[in-house]
Formats: sequence, C-alpha cells, structure tokens
Amino acid sequence: MSKDNHLGFRNEVFRRRCRYMLVFAILIVAFFTITVLNINTGSVNMPVPNIFKALFLREGTEREMDIIWHIRLPRIIMAAVLGGALSLSGFLLQTFFENPIAGPYVLGISSGAKMVVALVMIVGLKYAYTLSSYSLIIAAFVGSLLSTGFILLVARRIKNMAALLVAGIMIGYICSAVTDFTVTFASDSDIVNLHNWSLGSFSGMSWSNVQVGIIVVGITTILTMAMSKPIGAFQLGEAYAQSMGVNIKIFRVLLILLSSMLSACVTAFAGPISFVGIAVPFIAKGSLGTSKPLVVIPGAFICGAVFCMLCDLIARTAFAPVELSISTVTSIFGAPIVIYMMIRKRSRI
Repeated sequence: MSKDNHLGFRNEVFRRRCRYMLVFAILIVAFFTITVLNINTGSVNMPVPNIFKALFLREGTEREMDIIWHIRLPRIIMAAVLGGALSLSGFLLQTFFENPIAGPYVLGISSGAKMVVALVMIVGLKYAYTLSSYSLIIAAFVGSLLSTGFILLVARRIKNMAALLVAGIMIGYICSAVTDFTVTFASDSDIVNLHNWSLGSFSGMSWSNVQVGIIVVGITTILTMAMSKPIGAFQLGEAYAQSMGVNIKIFRVLLILLSSMLSACVTAFAGPISFVGIAVPFIAKGSLGTSKPLVVIPGAFICGAVFCMLCDLIARTAFAPVELSISTVTSIFGAPIVIYMMIRKRSRI
C-alpha cells in the first residue's frame, strides 16, 4: 500500500469513528432528555430540579416520590428495555432472511407469541390468581418459535422474499384468528385483561417486571454481542462465513432463538408492538453509515429505546387523559419509513 493510500485509509477510519461517536452522543443525549420529559409530563407536572432531587437524592414530597418511583420510572425503563429488545430482534431477523423488511411483527412472530400468551392467560388464570412474568415470557417464546417454524418451512419452498413476507402476514392473521376465537369463550374479566394487553402498552409496569425484563433482555443482548463476528461474516455471504469457520446450521438456529426470545419478552410484557423491529434497525444503520454488527447492535438497541420512549410519551400525552395504544403511535412513525425502504429497494433493482 502506498503512503497516500495508507493516509487516505487512516483518514477514512478516523471519519467513521467520529461519525460513530457523534451518533452515539446524540442518542445518549436524546435518551436522557426524553427520560426527563417522560417523568415531567403527565397529569401531575413536576419541576426539573425536583425530578433530579427525587432521582439522585431521594428527596421530595411523598406524592412526587410515589409518582416518580412507582409509576413513571418503571414504565420509562421498560419502554427503553423493550424498545431496544424489539429493535435488536428485527436486526437479527433481517440478518437471518437477508432482507431489511423482515421483522417480528410483519412475519407474524409477534402474533404467534400473542396467541400462546392469550391461551395461557385464559387457561392459567382459571387455576391460579396470578401468572409470573417468566411463565408469560416462556409462553410468548413458544408462540414465537411456532410462528418462526412455519415461516422456515415455507421458506424452504418459497425463495421469493416478497412471497415469504406475504406468508408471514398470513401466519399472523391465522394466529390472530385463533386468539379471537379463544377470547370468544373467555370470561368477561379475562377479556378485559386480554383486550388491554393486546392493544400494546407500557402502562402498569412494576419493579418486578423491570427486574425480569432487564435480566432476560440483558443476557440475550450480551449473547448477541458475542455473536458479532459470525454475524459480520454471514452478512458477506454464506460461503464466506463457512470459510471463516462459521457453522451455518448452528448459527441460524442461534439467530432464531435469540430473536424469538427478545420478541417474546416484549410481547409478554407490553403486547404486540408494530414496525419498531423494521424501522429502527434501518434508521440505526443509516445514521451510523455501516452494517458492522459490533457497532449496529448497541446503536440499534439505544435507538430502539429512544424511539419507544418517545412514542410512549406521545401515546400518554397526545389526547390526555385518553391514552393511545403504543402500536398506534409506532405505526404512524414506522410505517412511512418501511414504505420508503420498499421504494428505495425497488428503485435499486
């Protein structure tokens, strides 16, 4: 390599690193700004100095402490954790199917998780007063795997990605039909619980939910980060990944398991949430200007957290005291991005 080429390469690396640092700095600032806005905004407004005192010094009136620590903060943390999980799930599915339009909601994976959770909630509550967070996550995980299994079976016969996405949508409709059929024979109290949950919302979160969510999503995210190298090799093609020593069969299974666990955790706690898994990874990769997993994975997670926290703020305050479902807001912002992605992809063909 000549001296000029070496210098140009170093400058390019420096520019990329500066871009990464700038994007992450903007995301972190946005994260803390939206956190303060979420705590401050609601039926009871609190001055920003009072918020910082309550958060860092544990000082304030009993009412302020109760609102911040028992109502708003658990909800904000869960919106961040589950938003990041959904974005990361979408990134893994897009890597698996090698298509930017693949996502847990579009492929019917969220609907499968919703179906099994609904069955467990209706049947389980007849024999127990409460269901643990882990049991709901396991139920959602089983539902996610069932939907994914059907998609993989279809993928063996259908190589066209557009047809595969249509098959995923059809699987979603079938799962939704089974859920609706089950609800028909449920008691009134179960129907109310299922209806509120199925709309998608971060409301009613507790610190026990936060603890379970952080443990499950945290472990899954760490495992995903550990797979950065094989994911990067797989992005360059199966043949290249195999030449680098990646076992493709095991790798694909791990991708599906990790993606399903992340999607299941979101569905179990907040219900089905649309378009985040497709739109946010696209935004993250476009902002960072790279597809490198080691950079995109944390970027997509933080971007998903910020996106869902912002959408949750809008859902709570846009038509207060009426609260919109979180999927309504994410669809308004996410659907145009997906349409843009499809038009952009079509124009490149």
